Amino acid sequence: MEHVRVESDHGVAVVTLVDVERRNAMTGLMVDEIVATFDALESDGSTAAVVVTGEAPAFCSGADVSSLGALSRAVTDEERRSVTSIYEGFLRVLRSPRPTIAAVNGAAVGAGMNLALACDVRIAGTSARFDTRFVKIGLHPGGGHIWMLERAVGPQAAAAMVLFGVPVDGARAAEIGLAWSCHPDDELLDAACTLAARAARAPVALLARVKSTLRQAPWQSDFEAAIATEVAHQAWSLGQGWFKTQS
Repeated sequence: MEHVRVESDHGVAVVTLVDVERRNAMTGLMVDEIVATFDALESDGSTAAVVVTGEAPAFCSGADVSSLGALSRAVTDEERRSVTSIYEGFLRVLRSPRPTIAAVNGAAVGAGMNLALACDVRIAGTSARFDTRFVKIGLHPGGGHIWMLERAVGPQAAAAMVLFGVPVDGARAAEIGLAWSCHPDDELLDAACTLAARAARAPVALLARVKSTLRQAPWQSDFEAAIATEVAHQAWSLGQGWFKTQS
């Protein structure tokens, strides 16, 4: 592939966006390659966890802006869907049943920040820079940006970043919960892969069920409903022969 590089080791796949001239901006071609990559990783039977990162010095500088002008001229829902197909670059990652980690090694801007938010866990390098930037350029956030960001950091931090345009570096991201941890840039990928390897030791089907439950948890109607969901999945897991008395 031209703009996505994949390296796999012991159940952990590292997916790297590669378009240094555009600072790894999402183009239509890159989106197609991200989708194809995740389709392949999820069907190969050996990939248990995925790390997403960008070729230095950026994580992802956002969507290719050349397509955005067409959105203002779109009238029908079909036309809007055609323009916003760039969203699939991060929505495909969001939908993945595999545990995902964003190793944010530089600027994560706009849609690039959406890509980081689409992952289950974000680990930041010291050079990381999370910048929503939508309002700065006169654009309303898109692709579920506000929804994902507010779930990650809460309403006040989301407002500071979106309404007031406050960028957040790696250390601050870890302080507010936008990132799980912050590491020196040269240790970032190793830290992400080490964390991913912890998940990769578990059965892939079990990871998919647990991830699904995590995603459903905020929308459970009450605690009893949450218990019922977990009991059903726990009973299923006991029937798979994986359970052992010692970890």
